[in-house]
Amino acid sequence: MHLARFPRIFLAHLPTPLERLDRLTRELGGPEIWIKRDDCTGLSTGGNKTRKLEFLMAEAEVAGAEVVMTQGAIQSNHARQTAAFAAKLGMRCHILLEDRTGSTDPNYTGNGNVLLDRLHGATVEGCAGGSDMNAALEAAAERQRQQGAKVYTIPGGGSNPTGALGYVNCAFELVGQLNDRGLAADHIVTATGSAGTQAGLIAGLQAINAGIPLLGIGVRAPKERQEANVFTLAAATAEKLGCPGVVERADVVADCDYVGEGYGIPRTDTIEAIRMFAELEGILLDPVYSGKGAAGLIDHVRKGRFRKGERIVFLHTGGAAALFAYDSAFSEAAAAVVAA
Repeated sequence: MHLARFPRIFLAHLPTPLERLDRLTRELGGPEIWIKRDDCTGLSTGGNKTRKLEFLMAEAEVAGAEVVMTQGAIQSNHARQTAAFAAKLGMRCHILLEDRTGSTDPNYTGNGNVLLDRLHGATVEGCAGGSDMNAALEAAAERQRQQGAKVYTIPGGGSNPTGALGYVNCAFELVGQLNDRGLAADHIVTATGSAGTQAGLIAGLQAINAGIPLLGIGVRAPKERQEANVFTLAAATAEKLGCPGVVERADVVADCDYVGEGYGIPRTDTIEAIRMFAELEGILLDPVYSGKGAAGLIDHVRKGRFRKGERIVFLHTGGAAALFAYDSAFSEAAAAVVAA
């Protein structure tokens, strides 16, 4: 696959590290666990969206955009990375943030990613939970256009075929790293939400016939809807690559048993996973995506779905900046332990 034929701005710190998690592997007593550190992509604490934005912002630049606009949840990692990328390119950035949790905690509404959005110079507009965010984004963009601005809109999570190219590239990069070290991976695990990361990985893995199953741990939608969203985007991404039909419905697998009460609301096992990675490996996860993804990984190991002798790669999607918006969740967990 020749990705150089697509416009791209090379700002991410690539390739991201591939590391063995020795202490976590010993603690769980199951398969050998590795981590692909896409929390190390650069740009405002890094994260998976930076790979997508290399292609999306290049498209915006080609289109002559002056303003880039996107949408997400209040503690959106994607919004923060879009704001940082726009700052780097000297573009204006406007972000619509949806209240998906109902939290009124000042740290949640003004710290973490929201603080960084504003530090990068983005303007921020709040939307009520349950809003049609795509329609709201288009309406906001149209208001800017009527004022004479050239606007480029990016869907939530950067999840369209252009953005997914970033994770096609990640699939190539990861398989290359495994090959260079003589490592055969049995499974890849990652969090899946707006679908672009999982869809791009699947399209890339299938395009090169990697033969490595990918499990997405859902953070928002029910299994049926999540898998359908990922498959639709993966198929469209494969078509954009020039290899239509390489992705089959059976290639798309999501386990959505770790969502809990809803998007952005961490479960007890999310907090446990974050603590385990921090205390055993010095790696910070987030309460929305990577924490739930890791909780799914840990549970699958404990239940014997991933077995001793296998090699698992966990793709870390980043998001540690959101930890500072969730301090109360960790305080409550600590208080519960003390009370017990």
